[in-house]
Amino acid sequence: MADETVAALKLTLQGELVGYVAGYSNGKNVFTLSPEYIQNEDRYPLTLSHTEPEALARQLARRHPFISSHRLHPVLSNLLPEGALRDFLSQAMKVHRDNEFSLFSWLGRDLPGALIAEPMEAAEIPSLALQHHGKIEPVVIAVPDSRAHFSLAGIQMKFSMRDQDGRYITGDPGKPGDWIIKTPSTVHPFLPLNEYTAMTLAKLVGVDIPEIKLISMGDIEVLPNINLPNERFAYGIRRYDRLPGNQRIHSEDFAQIFFAYAHDKYLGASYDQIGKLIYRNSLHGQRDAVQMAIRLLVNILLANGDAHLKNWSMIYRDGKHAELSPAYDIVVTKAYILDEAQYGLNMDKTRNWYDVSFGHFERWAKYGDIPQRLVLTNLKAVMAKARSLWPAALKESEMPENQKTVLRSHWKRLHPDFRIEDAGA
Repeated sequence: MADETVAALKLTLQGELVGYVAGYSNGKNVFTLSPEYIQNEDRYPLTLSHTEPEALARQLARRHPFISSHRLHPVLSNLLPEGALRDFLSQAMKVHRDNEFSLFSWLGRDLPGALIAEPMEAAEIPSLALQHHGKIEPVVIAVPDSRAHFSLAGIQMKFSMRDQDGRYITGDPGKPGDWIIKTPSTVHPFLPLNEYTAMTLAKLVGVDIPEIKLISMGDIEVLPNINLPNERFAYGIRRYDRLPGNQRIHSEDFAQIFFAYAHDKYLGASYDQIGKLIYRNSLHGQRDAVQMAIRLLVNILLANGDAHLKNWSMIYRDGKHAELSPAYDIVVTKAYILDEAQYGLNMDKTRNWYDVSFGHFERWAKYGDIPQRLVLTNLKAVMAKARSLWPAALKESEMPENQKTVLRSHWKRLHPDFRIEDAGA
């Protein structure tokens, strides 16, 4: 009788083999890149460092294959949900929430981005995918059917759905959802209205966002049995990693890029490091670095303290060249944490909204070798638009009045460079 069993997943990207993940019955996981992927200089990169031969070679020399216990490699682990959605899925699967191989097996056909993970027949598992001692028995993974057969990174309860004549549906593995629907929260009142308003204000001053909308709860078909408050609207944002015809666009968040696990999303890097990386590696480095600066300023103006590593992403529109993705998850978090005064990561050695001035952005740009004058010119244009457009837009928005009051008070406390005096109350 075998000492233990092992199952394996084949990883493909845009139809090309990337590698394998083997999951052992003792909780050990082994992630191996295939020789074909490693040797192909024209590969579809799984992660940003794989676009640079030297960086890939260093990774292979340092730790390959990647062996871990229960968790997967950060590039894969960060494709799985956190918080309430992970709890919901693990309960549906009847597995422990930390059993990432099982979760990945179940969700592998509809992960964020374009990576696909498919179970392998026992006889098909190549020896290079296995790292073991003693007798071992390969097995086939039994993947149950489920309406919740998708993965979306993040903590908030959300669902990947399709817009079918104004009704939002899920449950067909052959037709991945093209909208992310965030249902109302029992913890954070009127979160859909908050996020919709924040994203709308961001767009007004030049932040690149996908299509967004407020969706009547009555237009959402067959939600699972979850606890929901008596609120009228959900929040919808079109997926930038899905195109018509079930086409998948690869993307990755900066926790994946920095090989940081989700629990380190507030610690794994700084905004300075992200900006430098974007400027050096994006297909449109200067444009995207300026866009990042605009988003940093907007996060300060909108009191969004949750712009951590997983809320910044790169997208590979052609499959091979990275650029900054559209913005997402911009929320007035101070509406729920009234004493909050910090954003998610360090910028120029500070996190405090109320200390930040144009000088901090100058030093941020200098660190990344980004043209400082270009950054400041764009930020001053953002401030002119915010001061001109936001007071009236906020007044007319669907955001609850008590949350509007919090935001107006926040504007008055900012550094004079960023203060919005006319709060339009």
